[in-house]
Parts: sequence; C-alpha cells; structure tokens
Amino acid sequence: MSRSYTNLLDLAEGNFAALGPGGGGGRRRQGSFGLKRMSRVMTVPGTLSELEGEDESERAATNSVASDVPSSLAADRLIVVSNQLPVVARRRPDGRGWSFSWDDDSLLLQLRDGIPDDMEVLFVGSLRADVPVAEQDEVSQALLDRFRCAPVFLPDHLNDRFYHGFCKRHLWPLFHYMLPFSSSTSAATTSSSVPTSSPGNGRFDRSAWEAYVLANKFFFEKVVEVINPEDDYVWVHDYHLMALPTFLRRRFNRLRIGFFLHSPFPSSEIYRTLPVREEILKALLNCDLIGFHTFDYARHFLSCCSRMLGIEYQSKRGYIGLDYFGRTVGIKIMPVGIHMGQLQSGLRLPDREWRLSELRQQFEGKTVLLGVDDMDIFKGINLKLLAFENMLRTHPKWQGRAVLVQIANPARGKGKDLDAIQVEIEESCRRINGDFGQSGYSPVVFIDREVSTVEKIAYYTIAECVVVTAVRDGMNLTPYEYIVCRQGAPGSESMSEVSGPKKSMLVVSEFIGCSPSLSGAIRVNPWNIEATAEGMNEAISMPEQEKQLRHEKHYRYVSSHDVAYWSKSFIQDLERACKDHFRRTCWGIGLGFGFRVVALDPHFTKLNIDSIVNAYEISDNRAILLDYDGTLVPQTSINKAPSAEVFCGSMKAVLVPSMVDAIIVTSYHSDIDI
Repeated sequence: MSRSYTNLLDLAEGNFAALGPGGGGGRRRQGSFGLKRMSRVMTVPGTLSELEGEDESERAATNSVASDVPSSLAADRLIVVSNQLPVVARRRPDGRGWSFSWDDDSLLLQLRDGIPDDMEVLFVGSLRADVPVAEQDEVSQALLDRFRCAPVFLPDHLNDRFYHGFCKRHLWPLFHYMLPFSSSTSAATTSSSVPTSSPGNGRFDRSAWEAYVLANKFFFEKVVEVINPEDDYVWVHDYHLMALPTFLRRRFNRLRIGFFLHSPFPSSEIYRTLPVREEILKALLNCDLIGFHTFDYARHFLSCCSRMLGIEYQSKRGYIGLDYFGRTVGIKIMPVGIHMGQLQSGLRLPDREWRLSELRQQFEGKTVLLGVDDMDIFKGINLKLLAFENMLRTHPKWQGRAVLVQIANPARGKGKDLDAIQVEIEESCRRINGDFGQSGYSPVVFIDREVSTVEKIAYYTIAECVVVTAVRDGMNLTPYEYIVCRQGAPGSESMSEVSGPKKSMLVVSEFIGCSPSLSGAIRVNPWNIEATAEGMNEAISMPEQEKQLRHEKHYRYVSSHDVAYWSKSFIQDLERACKDHFRRTCWGIGLGFGFRVVALDPHFTKLNIDSIVNAYEISDNRAILLDYDGTLVPQTSINKAPSAEVFCGSMKAVLVPSMVDAIIVTSYHSDIDI
C-alpha cells in the first residue's frame, strides 16, 4: 500500500494493520442487521463516473433502486450523525436485556426544538455501552422503533484506535493548539484503557489514522441503511466524523450534507503540521454547509483552504462561500446556545430552596466567585487559582471577604499532563488557604466530585461573579447557564430568588468560543496572572447599576440565541445552500480523499471552436492574456526567465500581425523581468 495517502476503497476491505489480527473482522456483520427497513430510495441522481476499484456488483448497487414507497411521497427528514447517540443504555438488574432513556443533557437531543414540526429526526451514532455481538440486532431494532436511533457498533480494537488513539490523542490536542513535540506527549482526556506503550501517544500514527477512516466507514454504512438520498438532509457533528462527508458524497453526489465543528479550528500554522491535513480539508469540502462557533474558527479554516488547496472564498450578502469544482460550500458562523426550558425547569426544582438556604448561610457576608470546569489541562483551573491568590495579595480588602468556589467535574481520562495539573491545583489550594485562611474562613473551596444539577444551580444563584479561564475551549456554556440562573425562573415568586434588580458579572478568557458573544464580560488573557486578578477585582467592585445593565444585555442575548435558535438557523442555511442540487449536472471524479463532485450550472454551454475563430477574425480590438507560470515556463523550473524560442513560439501561435492591441502576461513572481 502506498503510504503517501489512504485510499478509501482499500479501507473498505479492512486490510490494514490498524484492525489487528482478523483484519476486517466484524465488519460484514455491521451491515447485516435484521432491522425493519425504513422507507427510502437507494439511488444516485445525476451522472457518476465509474470509479476505478469498483466491481460490477458495487456499481449496480450504487445506481439501483430499493424502495418500499415512491420517493415523491416522502417528506424531508433530518439524519443527525454523531459519535454518540443521545441515549443512555443500561443493563437491566436481572441481566436480561437493556433499558434505554433519552440523555436530556445531550446537545443532539436538544437541537430538535429548532427543527420544523413536519421534519422527522433520525439519529445515527454509537452507544456508551458495551453491547455483546449476539444482542446487537435486538438492541438496534429496539432503538430504531422506540427512539428513531440507528446505533453503530465498532469492534473494541477499532474503537480504541479510532477514538482514544486518533481523536483524543491527536486531533483533540492539535485543535486545542497542543503540538506533539515529543513522543511522550499525550492528551489529558485519553482513556486509561489504551496502553501507554501503544503508538499514538502524541506523534502521528498512520495506523490510528487508518482506523479513524475505517470507523467513519462504519458510520457511513449505517447511514446508507436508513437514508433516502433524494429527500433527506444529513447533519454530521464534530471532529470524530470529518471523513464521513467523502463517503457520503461518493455514494450520493447530490445528497444534502451539513457539518458542524464543536471544537476550535486552529490557525493554519498549527493545522498545517497535521500529516493528513489536505485529506481532512477535502473531506469537509464535500459538505454543502460547514458550521463554526466563531468567526476566528471559520477564518482559520478558510485560511487553510487558501494556503493548502488554493481555494479562495467569496462573501455575498452576508454569506460566505467557497467555490469547489462548481459547487458552493457555505460557511456558517453561529455559536450554540443553551436549552432555556431545561434550565428554567431546574430553577423550579423543590430541592433548590433548601440548598440555597444552606449555601447562603455558609457564605453569609462573603462575596462568592465561582468556577465550574471539567478537570482537564485546557480549562486553566491552576491559572485561576494563581490569579485569585494575586488578587488577595494585591487587594487586601478582599481577605476574609472573597471566596473562590471551584467545582471541578471529574476527569474523563488520564494522562501525565493532567496528573501534573491536579498536583499543582492541590498545592495552590493548600497554600492559599494556609496564607489567607482565618477561623471560619477558607478563601478557596475546591469541590472535586460530581455535582448534581440542582446543587450547581444553587451555586450559580449565590455567586456574585463567574470566572472562566480556559486557555482554549470550543464554546463553554458555563457563562450562559450562570446568567439564566441569576435571572431566575420567569414568573417565580419564590423567596429563594435574588431580591431586587437582577445582576451578574463575568470574567472570561478571550480564548473561549462564547467570549465574542458576551460584550459585557471582562475579557482576560488567562496566562497574564496579574491582569486576570485585576479583572476579578473589577468584576466584584463594579457599581451595582452597571452590573445590572451588563446582566440585562447578556440575558437578552442568551435567552434569544438558545439551542433551538442555533439548530433552526443551521437548517435554514443548509436548505438555502442545497436549493440548486437537483438542477445541476454533476460528475463524481477522483479516488480516496481526492473524490469530489464537479457541478455545472444549468445554463453552461460548451464553447464552439469555429465560433471563437470567427469572432477573433472579425474583431477590431484584441487583448491576449497569457499565464506565465505553467504556460510560458514550467512551474518546476528553477530559471523563471522564458527562452526566446518559447516566448516567440507562443506569440506566433496566437498573433495575427497588426491586429492585437495588448498582450498581458500574468505571474505571481515579483522578481520576473519580461
């Protein structure tokens, strides 16, 4: 196999070391579930070129019709594809079978609120449970019938290489600006189930990349089982499935595909270090719409397309688009929001009353600053503690009065970097409490355990300020949740509500996705300990009226730009981006990640040579434009000056004496003297 690129057609056979012994074992079973088929049309509109590597049976299947009902009777449907389904699976206490329930905290489940009522939503993804092979058919059928979910079951050895190996040990750190300078570098969220001696502990591992692509192939096969390509929209989520659009586009060249990246997209200087950088860019460009949380993330992606693929973007009437072989790939910038209904329901929970009373008694007379973060290396908890310590030292008036409550959600994995951060955090807490603590007063309250929703809401309600000092984060919805909790439940007259006008303050890192949306927050560089300390002091020292004005502005934005607004906006733009799909002539060309669909406008007309010659001869004014690089001089040439033979020969080929007004030669080299 050529090591210069990965051929998706070869991967379909499963002949890679990434799978370990047995090659593609389990793959055939993946596509053979005895599920009740959903009504669909398995067809490819338009013209697809016959790709090398396909046998006659595969080409026949690609262009065949296998439908239970005519496609004209089917309504638009949205297929949401993500690494994990928004479903919680538990083994029954008696050990016989499984019980399933919706994961109410899943963003994928919440986005349904913004989907039109007449559009069915179907989920495709993996389960967070180890389902034995013998039970997979039964589980799949139950999820499809009751939850409209189609589960993808990856073999354990493949999932380790795909998720823990490539996604978490390479893509996730790289997208958060961490480069693998040594082979021992590992991400803080890597699972302990992966041996530390295995390849991929930081440096790029080709077998892990092959497993990533093959895992995306499994997801593709599950989508094929349930899709109606002429009527369905497909919405792919996050960096785990960036290769999936190429599989889908190759099979259905007019399929309507959207993609949303929930993590940061790094600058081109960081992204260009990825050995498979062009493969991933080309795969994403097989989508019709690509979504990002912020303008910076989108700008970085566009810069990568320009520098690595030579593709420039255009902006028309507020919409950004990339022209990719006749197709326009839209760029969507829209930060995700929170689920207002779910959070407001939490504000009405009966347990909230006594928890609030307990916390107010505990922190009576104190000003509470709150941090709620996952325990990982990018959340900047250690930097926050150093800044708080600096504030107490620089502004002694807060000693004995200010308390930092830091809730650290349990770590999702293990790693050397995470262990070092945890040790530093523990030492900082002991030092600060030792230096500034008094009888009945601990300046830092560190909560290193799982915190229930109602308890977290109670802490949000009493906090005078929330501090987020993540050094890199895709979005981070903690400030949004805090703002809603400080506002309280609409119409509630509970004694636990904040009395008087509502107010809140935020100190947020400039490196998180929600920062641009919160114009009233105090933005800080978390690496600048002194500036962050001053930001904390300013936030809790600010006049009450200004706190109220900032809170009102933030609440208007958060309440109107919730998760339903986000999903509705994305679907509307996806429909707009795909409106001309079935009016264009299309050809699918290329192999592997080089596959793309070439689309022609309905009014495209092939030029007639005789007409061109006739127009040239009868014209009075002529201007001839010659490309320099690759035309007059080979692009690989070291000597960029054209020879007299080449230049004169080119002129003779196009000139009619005394009938040319101008000759223009274009070049991107500034040192060429013609």
